[in-house]
Amino acid sequence: MRFLVTAGPTREPIDPVRYLSNRSSGKMGYAIAEAAAEAGHDVVLISGPVNLDPPHGAKLISIATSEEMFDSVHQNIPDRDLLVMAAAVADYRPAQISNEKIKKRTANLSLELIQTRDVLGSLPRQDRHFAVVGFAAETENLEANALKKLREKDCDVMVANDARAGMEGDENEVIIFFRDGENKKISRAPKRIIARELVKIFENV
Repeated sequence: MRFLVTAGPTREPIDPVRYLSNRSSGKMGYAIAEAAAEAGHDVVLISGPVNLDPPHGAKLISIATSEEMFDSVHQNIPDRDLLVMAAAVADYRPAQISNEKIKKRTANLSLELIQTRDVLGSLPRQDRHFAVVGFAAETENLEANALKKLREKDCDVMVANDARAGMEGDENEVIIFFRDGENKKISRAPKRIIARELVKIFENV
C-alpha cells in the first residue's frame, strides 16, 4: 500500500520569534510511518517541527504551519492509498503576523485568532480512491467526541486517545473506531508496538 502519514505539531507565527503550537511530539506518527515502511509499504511522511530522527524507509517532507500541512497533504494524496492524519494541526492561527518582534508593554495584549483550513474536512467525500484515518486526542468524552469526528470528517477509521496520557511520552493507549460501528482497544504500550498493530488494521481498511 501507499501510505501518506502526517505527524507532529504545527507552528502558527505571531511575529518573527513567537508562535502558537501544541505539545505533540510526533512520536506516534513517526512510529506509524516506520512500522508501515518495515511492513514493506511505500510511505510518505509529512512532519511538523519535531526532535526525532526520520523513519528509515520513509520519504520525509518537513513543514511548519497549518497552511503548509494543508497544501502538502493535497499535493501528495492523489497517488496514495491511505491517509493517516496523526499530526496535531492547529485549529486557530493569528489573524495578523507582525513583521517585527512585538515589544513588551505595560498594557495587556490581545491576539485575534482565526480558524485554520480543515485538512480532513477538505477531502472529497464521494468517489474517493483512498482511505482516511483520523486521530482524536481528547480530554473528555473520548468516545462521543471521537465518533462525532469520525462522522463529521467522513473518516473510515478514527484513532482516539486521552491527550493527557499520550502526548510527549513514549507510550500510549488507544481506541480505534470504525465506520461500521465496531471498535477495538489497544492497551497501554510503547508507541512503536501500538504502531505495528495499527498498521495491521490499516492494511485492511
